[in-house]
Amino acid sequence: MQDRALKQAARELLLAQASDWPFILRTGTSPEYARRRVKDHLLRFSKIYEQLTASKVDEAWLKEVELKDNIFPEVNYRYYG
Repeated sequence: MQDRALKQAARELLLAQASDWPFILRTGTSPEYARRRVKDHLLRFSKIYEQLTASKVDEAWLKEVELKDNIFPEVNYRYYG
């Protein structure tokens, strides 16, 4: 389960850093949506981090998040180490 959580943490970082968000914010097309998405991804990353450091990963929540954003299924979280 730790590997799954680490992979999802890597996904959340990638999604929070997506180039679409600054573009949307700069052009003003949907700034609230962009802010919410960045915030959601960073909050998920933080929650995963907290769960991993406490050695208590909530598997049901993790599965829910994986289903919402399962882009890059083979992401290598070791690149962030």
